[in-house]
Amino acid sequence: MEQFFLKLSIMLVPALMAITCHEVSHGYIADKFGDNTARYMGRLTLNPLKHLDIFGTLMVFIVGIGWAKPVPVNFNNLRHPKRDMIWVAAAGPITNFTLAALSAFAMRGVAAFAERVPDASAAQMFLDPITLMLAFSVYINLLLAIFNLIPVPPLDGGRVAVGLLPYRQAEAYSRIEPYGMIIIIVLVFFTNLFSYIITPALNLGVHLLAGPQSTLVFSVTQLLMR
Repeated sequence: MEQFFLKLSIMLVPALMAITCHEVSHGYIADKFGDNTARYMGRLTLNPLKHLDIFGTLMVFIVGIGWAKPVPVNFNNLRHPKRDMIWVAAAGPITNFTLAALSAFAMRGVAAFAERVPDASAAQMFLDPITLMLAFSVYINLLLAIFNLIPVPPLDGGRVAVGLLPYRQAEAYSRIEPYGMIIIIVLVFFTNLFSYIITPALNLGVHLLAGPQSTLVFSVTQLLMR
């Protein structure tokens, strides 16, 4: 039980930040492009309680990937629905990539500073958990960004694909959205999607962003996800 709460203390804030900022970014961009549905429903807030999906949050700690309640967007309210849909959908992964980059930059700085601090000092006891939280933030944000780029609606990558396709093909492709979650479950659990695509892309992203601290990111996430 003590181990569980230790892991929770490291994972909770980065996971909530990643999921909350992802959803708020969709609503914020939609609001800028003419749809105020998210603002009207009080979803343009960084208060995680407004976005929390209990099961989706638990899945972060169980399998390493989770979700929040989707921010409502009425694409018909957008000034240019087909074009603007691309930016509204892409806002989520872009936000997560940005958070991953900022976390990696901060982690590298904190880790470099921690090397100059005496072991077992008060400063070291403060810096260690911060470093671990930043390392997990790099991982969870990259994973959310990459996973959401799978081109199957209702994932963001699927909606970007619908926006990019010609009208006839876009209309046909959008019809798979009611079955999208079933397709995603099949891809995740019954194919080698993670082994051949998501994990290599995630490893590459961690190496590019974390540099010499990439080993720390991998070791921290392996420890937390046991």
